[in-house]
Amino acid sequence: MYALMAFAISGQDTAFIMFGCALFAALLFFYVFYQPGDVEVGEAKTRQMYLQERKDATYENLRDLSFEYKAGKLSEADYAVQRASLEDEAAAILAEMASIEKTRAVVRRGTRRPGAHDGGGA
Repeated sequence: MYALMAFAISGQDTAFIMFGCALFAALLFFYVFYQPGDVEVGEAKTRQMYLQERKDATYENLRDLSFEYKAGKLSEADYAVQRASLEDEAAAILAEMASIEKTRAVVRRGTRRPGAHDGGGA
């Protein structure tokens, strides 16, 4: 009789533990995969904006490099190599920015042809 009561109690405990585990798993699943409706999205960056940021960072790196050289932290050879590398990077960035501007200018000119009118048919 006591064995039967002990089995019934342990069966209830097992069911309670299984229910607790299932509830925990469901809540964990919800917490991990829930996506709120209003997700803040940052400003969409264009290639031109990205290049502008890279240009600013490269110029800042050139200023820092010059400061460190003047402070005596870099040898002349290291300074020359790093400066040439940064200047090449800046030149590539500026060339790409100019290319994008040129492409935009061509597109703008291509959409408005001289002599074309906006009115309806004759």
